[in-house]
Amino acid sequence: MKKSDKAIRILIADDHAVIRDGLSMILGLQDDFAVIGQAQDGLEAVQLAHQLNPDVVVMDMMMPKLDGCAAVQKITAENRDVHILILTSYTESSKIVQAIHGGACGAIGKNAPREELLSAIRSVATGKAVFSPEIKQLMAEARDIPALSPRQREVLEAISRGLTNDDIARQYNLSRAAIKFHLLELYRKLGVANRTEAVAFAMRRHLLNN
Repeated sequence: MKKSDKAIRILIADDHAVIRDGLSMILGLQDDFAVIGQAQDGLEAVQLAHQLNPDVVVMDMMMPKLDGCAAVQKITAENRDVHILILTSYTESSKIVQAIHGGACGAIGKNAPREELLSAIRSVATGKAVFSPEIKQLMAEARDIPALSPRQREVLEAISRGLTNDDIARQYNLSRAAIKFHLLELYRKLGVANRTEAVAFAMRRHLLNN
């Protein structure tokens, strides 16, 4: 069936070929959609967005070479007319809010029903913001998360891997006193009493990369 000249031109960006091909098949069945390209990593997504000038990019967050968050920022910085819909599994939710702040128009889960995905793409193509209830909850929680310094985030990641103060001190070439100071500041900001509570808080709020 011939596509309309006004069909929404879509670029799919995901590092899994099965997902790319599945989305391409589903979206290609719609008369008002035209899948014009597929990107297997964030860097290729940026390059194809520049070359093809799609109306909508359906973007995964966890990709090699350049993650979805950085790709969103680069694409929207170059062309504000390209609308980006994040399609996420929620495992990288700390990045989702950054991507939204970086210019993404919407975000829904990969487990969303087909009709929700199709509706989201059509809405995003017109510039409307579309967020699933889960994403809205993440955004609300993010407003309550205290700002951590880069070093505090490194320490948080380290204790989540079970590293001792001595291990962390050796890894970052710092004194034990410095590590203890960073831990105490981390506990204070998170409102917790020890490393177990800090890791539990971080897991609930999706602050960890591992």
